[in-house]
This record gives sequence, C-alpha cells and structure tokens, in this order.
Amino acid sequence: MHVEIDEPGRKVLLMGNEAIARGAIEAGVDFCSGYPGNPASEILETLAGVAKKLDFLTEWSVNEIVALEAAGAAACAGLRAMTVMKNMGVDVCSDFLMTVNMSGTKGGFVLISGDDPAVHSSNSELDTRNYARFADIPLLEPATTQEAKDMTKWAFDLSEELGVLCMVRTVTRLSHSSGLVSLGPITREERSAEFAPLLGTWTSGSGDYTCMFHDALHGKLKTAQEKFEESQFNWYTGKEDAEFIIITSGTGWLYSAEAVKLLGLKDEVGILKLGTTWPLPEKLIAKHLKHAKEVLFVEEIDPFLEQNVKVLAAELAADIGPIKFYGKKSNHIRSEFGAGVGELDVDTVMRGLTETMNVTYIPRDQDYAEKAEKLVGSYAPNRSMAFCAGCPHRASFWAIKRALKWDGRDGIVTGDIGCYSMAQLPTGFMVLKSMHCMGAGIGTATRFGNLKRYGLDKPVIAVSGDSTFYHACIPALINARWNKSNLLYVILDNKTTAMTGNQPHPGIGIDALGEPSPVTPIEDVCKGIGVEVRKCDPFDIDEATQNLYEMLQTEGVKVIIFSRECALTEAQKRKKKPRVYVDQDKCIGDECGCMRFCTRVLNCPGNIWDYTKGKAKIDEVVCNGCGLCAKLCPAGAIIVEEVV
Repeated sequence: MHVEIDEPGRKVLLMGNEAIARGAIEAGVDFCSGYPGNPASEILETLAGVAKKLDFLTEWSVNEIVALEAAGAAACAGLRAMTVMKNMGVDVCSDFLMTVNMSGTKGGFVLISGDDPAVHSSNSELDTRNYARFADIPLLEPATTQEAKDMTKWAFDLSEELGVLCMVRTVTRLSHSSGLVSLGPITREERSAEFAPLLGTWTSGSGDYTCMFHDALHGKLKTAQEKFEESQFNWYTGKEDAEFIIITSGTGWLYSAEAVKLLGLKDEVGILKLGTTWPLPEKLIAKHLKHAKEVLFVEEIDPFLEQNVKVLAAELAADIGPIKFYGKKSNHIRSEFGAGVGELDVDTVMRGLTETMNVTYIPRDQDYAEKAEKLVGSYAPNRSMAFCAGCPHRASFWAIKRALKWDGRDGIVTGDIGCYSMAQLPTGFMVLKSMHCMGAGIGTATRFGNLKRYGLDKPVIAVSGDSTFYHACIPALINARWNKSNLLYVILDNKTTAMTGNQPHPGIGIDALGEPSPVTPIEDVCKGIGVEVRKCDPFDIDEATQNLYEMLQTEGVKVIIFSRECALTEAQKRKKKPRVYVDQDKCIGDECGCMRFCTRVLNCPGNIWDYTKGKAKIDEVVCNGCGLCAKLCPAGAIIVEEVV
C-alpha cells in the first residue's frame, strides 16, 4: 500500500479516501472506528490494512454512535482517535455528538463525514456541515486529495490544542477520485492511556455545569476562528480588487477555477476558496467583500456558505455597502434537479457565471449537440438497476411475493437502505413498499402491524439485512414484542455487509483486521427476545415460500432468517461453479405460457433471450450458477450441471 510508505516528499497516486487515511497515519492515530457506508468505507479499510504493521487499533463498530463513543473514549484517555462514517451515519451518532462536543477531549479527536451529493449510494443528500454548526465544532472541507491528507493531519493537532472534536467533510467525487499526494513523515509517538478528565468526570455536565461547558465550547470555537484567519487551506486567486467574486469550498473550488478559465474571466473574477468553513474566517471574508459588488456562491449541497456569509454581510453592511448575492437561493447555481440538490460540475458553474455576468459560451455547435443527443437516445438503451447474478435476495423477494399471493390479503412489506432496497424496482418484483433509514423497516412495521382497530387489517412483513439487524433493528424487534405487534420480520442473512463492499459484522466471526472474533448469531438474539424463529435457504424456494405463508397465518411477532451467502463473496471462495444452460429443444419460447418469465420477470443478468432462435439462453460468463431460474422454469428447460 502507498499509505504505509515512509518516504517524506515522495509523490504517490492516492484515492481521496486513501489520502484521508494517510493523513491520520501521519498524525499518529492510535485508534480508528467506523461503520461501513459509501462514500467513506475505504478509509477504515485502508487503515485496517496497515494497522498491524504500524501498530494502531481499528474496528468496524456495530453502528455509528457506538463508533463515535468508542473513539471518544480513546480520545478522553489521551489517545488520538478518528471515527469514519457516511452522511446518514452522522444522524445516528448525533446524540453523542451533541454532548461530547461539550465534555471535550484530551487527545486529538476527528470525525470524518462522507457526504453523497446526487445520492450515488444513499437515500438522502444530507449535508453534514449543518451538524458542525449545530454542535459548535470546527469544520474542514478539502478540495483535493493533497488537502484531504493535509487537513486530516491538521485536524488532530487542532482538536488536541482546542480540546474539542473536529469534523472533516468529504464528498463522493473527492473520496473516490485520485490525485498525486506529497507524503509527509510517519510518526509513531508512544502515548499512554489515562482516564483523568476535567473535574474528575467526563461529562457534558448538568444544570449550571452544562451552561458553563457550553460557554467554554463557544470560547474554543472563537479560538478556532482566529486560527482559521491565517489557515493555509484558505486562499484568494484572480483580480485582487475584483468586483465580482466567487466564494466556494471543497470540490466547488475545482469547478469554479476551471469555469473561470474556460470563460476567459481570470482578469475579471476573483475566487475565495475556503477550506475552513465553520466557523467562518470572518476577517478574511470581510477583506474581499469590501471590494465586491457581486458574489456567486459555489458549494454542494445546501447553501451553507451562502447563508453564513450573508449573515456576516448583514453585520458588516455599514462598512462594505450593498452587494448582490447569487447562488442556490437565486437559482443561479443549480444541478439538473434544481438548486440545493444534486452534484455540481464545471457546466453548472459556467451557467451561473454566464447568467450573472452577461457573457456567452457555446461549448459545441448546436447542430452537433442535437445529433449527438439523438444518437444517444436511439442507440444507448437505459440500464436498470438489478441484483447481481446469483444474489439470494432475488429468491427471497420472489418467495415473499408468492407467499403474499397465496395469502391473498394484499400484505405490506417494509424495508430500509441496503442492496435489498432495489426490491422497490422490478429486480425485486416491486415487493418493497417503504424504504427509509437503517432499521426503519422493522421500526415502522411495529405499528403497521398493530393498527387493526383502525381498519388496517393486513399482514405486515418487515425486511432487513444481517448487518442492518445488528446496527439498528434489535431495539425495534424488542419494541414489537413488548407492544404486542403482529408482524413477520424477514432477515436477509447473506453473511456480509454487501452494499458497502463486503465488510464484516458481528455474525461473521472476523473483525476489521480479518482476525477471528466471537460470533453473535442472529437466531440466538431473536430467540433471546422471545419470538418464534425459523431459518431456511431462500434458494429452496418452495420451502421458503411455505414457511413465509405459514407464519403469516399466525398472530404475534415472528422471525424468518433467509440464510445464503452473498453471491460475490461465495464466488471468491469456490474454484468452479455449476454450468447452467438452456436446453432449447425443451424451451417453448414465446409459445410458453410463462411469457419469457426467465428474462422478463426473474430478470437475472444471466438470463438472456436468443432472438435468432426465439428461445431463452444463459449468459454463461455472467451466470453465477445458483440454479434459481432452473427451479422456476415451467418447461424444465434450464439445466444445472455440476462441474467436477
């Protein structure tokens, strides 16, 4: 790995997440925790890969609040600690975040939040910068991979000096892009853990103490602001006394710099790039507002800078005079989905500049653009999202669909975020009828399943993955039994945290380093709660359907565990896969009453249609060999042949 190279000054190609990991290593991190979640997953994975060699601790925690609490304890004891999570994870840990900010820290304590503009792998565009303002903690926003490394390293120093948690916000395009990074030295300072908090207790206080700690927190933030005024991560480029300036942060700086260059506005427009975005470096901003007549804000996702700078401008109005502000509020910075949502790009900023500065820019001939669009629309078919070939979730949702059909009461299926979220789409037969945060499937089902007195008398099925079970579902399952709900909880146990890159969880038996760890069986936890539990393989489709149907006919809280390893991890372990093919002599083709069931309904990527023969066919390169289609083919035309 490049992240473990101890050659100061050497330039290496690192992904943004790797650069963040390297920054923690150069800072001498002692402990790092997290919960898998894109776009931030690779940070802890990278650190875990070198933890033994560099002698520090890492862990995948059961959820984000536990991860932050664990790191907080390490920092309280004087160690340098970091917690990594995606944007939605900050929601999960916010309860502890809003108290540990006031209780303070002895060792450097850093929270990395991976935001996901345009929701590439999320169900919300949550802008976590608002949490930094809400919690009164310093916020840093890197724009490049080099800054990702340098800012992370500095965040530990800043946190340790101020005695407060510091937050670093990255976004998908930075986390998953690569760039050259100049390495600094790796230092491994020997630190001793000691529990010796202020006043003898580690707390955010109560009563008068809470007010005292809150006031102290404001003082720390004021000190951070003073340091931000001279920070190397803030700079201004362009015409020194420009009347039109761009104020930007993060990836917005790259888009802004390129847009200004392409439009030939380098001699007219100034760009104020901020890397320290909370608290604002007010003196630095005021210096440039004094010569500005117009300001364009470029940032993802919320108008965070825009709002805060406008407040500052109102306070300075007597000194700086009137300024025209443009950004998300004025709809001049907007993605294809609108202002305040989606990702930005160079074209977005160029459009904002042309609309506000009355300049024109035509990137390509209109006739060419129309022809290109027509060609794309004609020859590039839309590609729908789908489960992987051999994914056990496909079988699980087919079994659920069949069981509900047998039951005949138009049951409700609730779920949450994960690979199985795609069951809202044709790939999962559109079985899933709700999808919110982790654990919300079973949480909402506890009440959907207990509304009979108000006329909602339908069977309710909640669905979650195995990692999600440990993360957020156990309290809701206890609540369901405690409050006499009537529901069936289906746990899709594919032995991994699949959606985020196959990280381990408490039911697998290995930890973040790949070392053996105690297993906490899902079945035992559910039985300990006192609910009926059944377990089966979803590829035994008839047995799975029968179990679902039978459990739907009884009252109370029931659990069925569909246990089958993720197709991706299973394929990595085996040497050969079964050969699956279509006996086209048996396949009836369009004359079959199934109406192309294998390709139209089951829709596995391995099932394709042979248009030359009008028969079904298996793409043997894509096919995983699971054999589900063979079990469901009404003509028995799909053959599974074991390879010896």
